Amino acid sequence: MLGAIEKADVLIEALHWIREFRDKVFVIKLGGSLMTNPLAMSHLLQDLVFLETVGIRPIVVHGGGPAINRAMLEAGLQSRFVLGRRYTCEKTLEIVERVLATEFNEQLVEQITILGGRARSLNFNTKCVVFGEPLKLKDDDGNDLDLGFVGTVTRVDTDTIFDMMKNGIIPVIPSMCLTDGEGENAQKLNVNADTVAMAVAQAVKCEKLVYLSDINGVRADKDDPDSLIPTLTAEMAEELFEKGVIQAGMIPKVQACLETVEKGVRKVHIVDGRLRHALMLEIFTTVGVGTEIVASAKRK
Repeated sequence: MLGAIEKADVLIEALHWIREFRDKVFVIKLGGSLMTNPLAMSHLLQDLVFLETVGIRPIVVHGGGPAINRAMLEAGLQSRFVLGRRYTCEKTLEIVERVLATEFNEQLVEQITILGGRARSLNFNTKCVVFGEPLKLKDDDGNDLDLGFVGTVTRVDTDTIFDMMKNGIIPVIPSMCLTDGEGENAQKLNVNADTVAMAVAQAVKCEKLVYLSDINGVRADKDDPDSLIPTLTAEMAEELFEKGVIQAGMIPKVQACLETVEKGVRKVHIVDGRLRHALMLEIFTTVGVGTEIVASAKRK
């Protein structure tokens, strides 16, 4: 009986948040490292189906880095990165499209369907909704860097995305884009998955953008998972930057999260997707399990 009562208490705690977020749009970014973990993916996709079932409108954006690395090795190609972006030649682009935009993308849709949800691939075989242009970066001397077929997002087809969500369908979007040229003039480009997730989140003006990866959030001590910072504002982040608390790869991620909040997304979360039902625990409990990045310190 005590166990049953505890379950009821959990449902009551979740009820407030379910009512709060009904009809709200959430963008969920799945990191490539998670997609090679079948058990973690199963729990996360169950959470996604639950979100849609209780009236929340999730959009999935995903990467696929580790699987692309393996496919490149099998093809005799060496992975190379330029300022954190995968150098993408024509052969690499073909692998990215096959592994990321086709195989992984369509597998996600199939798995969501098996779990009782409704989802649709938005890839080059169905309908692309992310458009962009070649990404241009410079080195420390101001010289242009050669990235190959790497892009950045300039436009998102929100009409298609909203039409799908109105019909109870979860859009599943790979981290690639097309240039805005017509027909054969349109070029496929490889895009950083965080960049696509931010662009989609800003375009649909979502309630939440949730990054699910293999780290539990921003930490006061990067090597201590128990030093998690539950809530982070721009002012707090600036202080942590100056003190060197936020380091290395977490710096651009936090900066991008702050920029996303400034552009209309109410809250960004960084959560360890390997934790069982991490998505539900972050959204439907008062304390949460990751770091939330907000415009003000008040938890909403």
